[in-house]
Amino acid sequence: MPLDIRQKEYSEEADVLEHGRSAEGAATSSDRRLFMQLLVFGECLDPGALIPALQEAAISSVLYEDINDPRGVGLLTFSEDAGFFIDRLRPFLNSGPFGRLQPKPEFTMLGRTYAIGYESDLDDALINRPRRRVTDPQLPWAIWYPLRRAGSFEQLSAEEQRTILMEHGGIGRAFGKAGHGYDIRLACHGLDKNDNDFVVGLIGPRLHPLSIIVQRMRKTKQTSLHLERLGPFFIGRALWQSDLS
Repeated sequence: MPLDIRQKEYSEEADVLEHGRSAEGAATSSDRRLFMQLLVFGECLDPGALIPALQEAAISSVLYEDINDPRGVGLLTFSEDAGFFIDRLRPFLNSGPFGRLQPKPEFTMLGRTYAIGYESDLDDALINRPRRRVTDPQLPWAIWYPLRRAGSFEQLSAEEQRTILMEHGGIGRAFGKAGHGYDIRLACHGLDKNDNDFVVGLIGPRLHPLSIIVQRMRKTKQTSLHLERLGPFFIGRALWQSDLS
């Protein structure tokens, strides 16, 4: 009997939740996630003049000085509500000191936090930990970049994908355990104008260990065999961070 395509379509599960697993092994789920956006600007002669505007507007954010542009700044903002970026951030950026800057849209990055299935505390993994890391004054340096996986990765079996991702994740855990750097992983499927899959932020107390993380990642199977493109890279040091205490 031929396959009824319509029946298959209607039986597809529309799952928009994030899934984890408790310490006891029970399945958990959450409909919470954090949207994070990086916007980069040029022609900023006085980055410090931007801080009072951010403080007055009470916008959760990090202001970076761009190491590769002496007149460049980056603004990282984050919210659980996607409407925040239209309703609050957009008017804010079109007025006051940010309205006089030159946008650099080639560096714009937007993504959402996601779970990979084993997180025991979904609220911490999806909301609190990313906010905590980017606003930690002991972790001022950041490298942000988008990436797109090659189609070859999607053709691998689930077990092969898991093995490749474990190799990749092992490097991140080793550097994090040593206090050299931590990662922020964001999914940007359908959110990126260049059709990238993920946005990655590397956050740390010093810059050179973050560069070494990228160097080490080059040798993994995921990067060397299953990435279509990487970058552009924004590198900055936090000049001001929201106080989330």
